[in-house]
Amino acid sequence: MEKQWFTISVYSENNVGLLNRISGIFLKRHINIESLNVSKSEIDGVSKFTIVVHTTERWTHNIVGQIEKQIEVIKAFYHTDDETIYQESALFKIASALLFDERQIQNIIKENNSQIVTVARDFFVIAKSGRRNEIDEMYDQLKPFGIMQFVRSGRISVSKEEMRITALLNEFYQEK
Repeated sequence: MEKQWFTISVYSENNVGLLNRISGIFLKRHINIESLNVSKSEIDGVSKFTIVVHTTERWTHNIVGQIEKQIEVIKAFYHTDDETIYQESALFKIASALLFDERQIQNIIKENNSQIVTVARDFFVIAKSGRRNEIDEMYDQLKPFGIMQFVRSGRISVSKEEMRITALLNEFYQEK
């Protein structure tokens, strides 16, 4: 089976230690988590983990099954990149002098649809949202000028198809 990118969405109660147990599931199988984001979901009191892995569908299916065995997990899903709409965000800290002395920096900012979020005496910060490859391209363009700091967020994503998690939760809470 061929490896591909999968986005795993995990809906769960917000309990201490769950992230550790979920990451342990990947560790046992020697599968690297390429990206991880945890936030509140569209449902009050329910958290959403967004986990990106590069592996086979069989491994992803097995991992999702193991994740769902965790007591706090309500439901887990996995999708290919074609089945989701996703973004990442990045911040680039660059020396302030370059903003005024290097016209190419201004062109890079404009061409990459990014924005300057702050300017200080010694540095300025550029924000870029987009797909991983778009952020990588901007990184490669800025690297020759010197990047003082760089940070990238985990993937955030929504599925193209309806997830029906609200209906599942209503059933779940009615059974209790």
